[in-house]
Amino acid sequence: MSSLESHLISRREMLRGTAIGMAALALGEDLKGASPAAKLPNIVFILADDLGYADVGCYGRTGLNTPAIDKLAANGVKFLQAYANSAVCTATRVALMTGRYQYRLEVGLQEPLAGPNNANVGLDPAHPTLPSLLRKNGYSSTLVGKWHLGALPKFSPLASGYDHFYGFKSGAVDYYTHSTAGNRPDLWDDDAPVQQAGYMTDLLGNRAVEVLQRYANSKQPFMLSLHFSAPHFPWEAPGDEAESARLAKAPAGAEGIFHFDGGTQKTYQRMIEAMDGQIGRVLQALDANGLTENTIVVFTSDNGGERFSNTWPFTGKKTELLEGGLRIP
Repeated sequence: MSSLESHLISRREMLRGTAIGMAALALGEDLKGASPAAKLPNIVFILADDLGYADVGCYGRTGLNTPAIDKLAANGVKFLQAYANSAVCTATRVALMTGRYQYRLEVGLQEPLAGPNNANVGLDPAHPTLPSLLRKNGYSSTLVGKWHLGALPKFSPLASGYDHFYGFKSGAVDYYTHSTAGNRPDLWDDDAPVQQAGYMTDLLGNRAVEVLQRYANSKQPFMLSLHFSAPHFPWEAPGDEAESARLAKAPAGAEGIFHFDGGTQKTYQRMIEAMDGQIGRVLQALDANGLTENTIVVFTSDNGGERFSNTWPFTGKKTELLEGGLRIP
């Protein structure tokens, strides 16, 4: 048997064990009594926001470079018929967190969760979640990025099983001011509001790398949920501070970050490239800390694409129950 054949068999057995372990977790089974040799796999779940099916190089997008995402596809498994469970972000995230059909929960009926009238609607902290089930089996978990499942502190990620949270709670924020509609600040470190300068995609990548370094030092199995805001509107790429300043001056009742007069194909592509660059840093951090071989890395989008997305040869976009609204990379 060649060394290559031995390696492939070893990898196959590891993946088979991983699949069994994850299935057991999903069923709520206790893995603490597993064989000491069966090391629990780490999980890095990377979620883009409104990324279309063909918006990265390995799915056919031209005119941009996504080497980190393409590397994941080349070295792993690329799904060619993958679908989100909903065409909007809150409902998708309810199913991701609970493993249930989203419309069984009140928060899952929000398409998406928004507005002051929904201040008392969110993911029930008493409901079992992916991070809370993982916690029972010895994992620590951190959410870096978008939550969009209820207001803090009542519906905090920390109340639903995550040990740490860094990001924003609403559906969208400005990439530079980190404010949501109405110029309301929305950047949090755990449940404390923070002010920090920087481009949102870069800030999320920076924190993700820090989290991986801490977990590597602790030797504890972990899940890192890295939920980017990119390439969701407002359409601001690195260096677009002037557009951010323009939106911040929008009068009350104006579009603000919902700038339907903004954005270009080039801006959109640069936003995707910035996200890919941070994903590359995350993969490098896994390598540098000796975590790669025992870590499951998943990359996908919360729903289908939007106005600048490439969903060819399909039609439809986000919010629509057509291929373009549900099909994801």
